[in-house]
Amino acid sequence: MAKVKITQVKSGIDRSKRQKLTLQALGLRKMHASVEHELNPQIQGMIKKVNHLVKVEEV
Repeated sequence: MAKVKITQVKSGIDRSKRQKLTLQALGLRKMHASVEHELNPQIQGMIKKVNHLVKVEEV
């Protein structure tokens, strides 16, 4: 499977609780923090929910 690098580019402050929890589930705690994940349907769904807060790059 492909790997993706997810970087938080916008703050989770003043977002819905669901979006904040999605960022935490992805492993993003701070601004400009990056994590790598295997691209699977679960991760794709999480990215889709917070795509306005993150930047996604293929590794």
